[in-house]
This record gives sequence, structure tokens and C-alpha cells, in this order.
Amino acid sequence: MPKLKTRKAAAKRYKKTGTGNFLRRHAYKGHLLRKKSNTQKRKLSQNICVLSTDIKAIKLMLPY
Repeated sequence: MPKLKTRKAAAKRYKKTGTGNFLRRHAYKGHLLRKKSNTQKRKLSQNICVLSTDIKAIKLMLPY
């Protein structure tokens, strides 16, 4: 059976944890930051776990 290819776009966006979950960044932190409050920007800077409904799709994109 041939090797599975890793989707490079997904590899740049998601990081696998030791327990098998995936971490991702928040959206809306790329630009237009002057109008956002410091509290909002600070909360958007934190990494969050991917929802359990999306993990199956990410595992297909990141097989290894």
C-alpha cells in the first residue's frame, strides 16, 4: 500500500498534542487590530483545541 501524503496546508495550521487532540489558532487576529480591544486580542492569541467533530477530517489530512 502506498504512503499517505500529508496536506501541507493542514500541517502548518494544526499541531497534534500528546493525547491525540489538535491545537489551532483563533481567527480574526491577522489584521485590523486597532479597533479590537486589548482583551479581545489577548483572548484571540491563545491556542484552542479543535472540536471533536472536526478531528476525523484533520486526521485524514495529517496521517502521521
